[in-house]
Amino acid sequence: MKFTDQLNRTITLKTSPKRIISLVPSQTELLFDLGLQEKIVGITKFCIHPKQACKATKKVGGTKNINFERIEKLQPDLIIANKEENQKEQIEELAKKYPVWISDIKTIEQALDMIENIGVLVEESEKAQKIIQEINLTFTEARLKIRHQKKVAYLIWQNPYMTIGQDTFIHDILQHFGFLNVFQDQFRYPETTLEELKQKKIDYLFLSSEPFPFKNEHVQAIQKEFKHTKVLIIDGEMCSWYGSRLLYTVNYFNSLDI
Repeated sequence: MKFTDQLNRTITLKTSPKRIISLVPSQTELLFDLGLQEKIVGITKFCIHPKQACKATKKVGGTKNINFERIEKLQPDLIIANKEENQKEQIEELAKKYPVWISDIKTIEQALDMIENIGVLVEESEKAQKIIQEINLTFTEARLKIRHQKKVAYLIWQNPYMTIGQDTFIHDILQHFGFLNVFQDQFRYPETTLEELKQKKIDYLFLSSEPFPFKNEHVQAIQKEFKHTKVLIIDGEMCSWYGSRLLYTVNYFNSLDI
């Protein structure tokens, strides 16, 4: 059976996959939600949802530091990876020996396409479609409630401060909730400064909980610099995880004090 991934690569599976390794935390959660507990043999140390299942599953290193020996011992018949989260050279090396399906996600539409394709890949299309339908429903309802846009900057790193450009999944999420990303004229993850942010006259400054773990002390320190901007911690998983965690994103944004 031949399958095409989101990089337009073709992989071949001889049979339905029974030994799956996931190298992407958000896609690991999706695989468990598709009911594949008995078929997931390896994940990364950053795969944390669902908690108990991930604790009990063998680790094959980090998303960008794969342990090839552990993967060899697990003998996977399918590996799930991602263009941005994994290292190109490492994935290319794995692809010489195993079928590797790679996602490439910058929008919610692409995330839903990934869920659908993985559902087909692991023969759980019905469950995948139910997840997609529920995500579509909640996001449609959220868009109907948008009345006006607020200017926002979203920081993912400190020293230097780094934010998000137009070609990121986080940018697309923010757009869906009516936020105007003041760095939408830039790409990927540009550096910025507090002085530049002040000049942008933003309504909100979001400090992500990941990959840099911004805490309340960062909020307090930065808030002193921004008299007319609300600074708050944002759950990075709710903005950057593009698997089944999207089921909870709308409720999360509705719960924020914004």
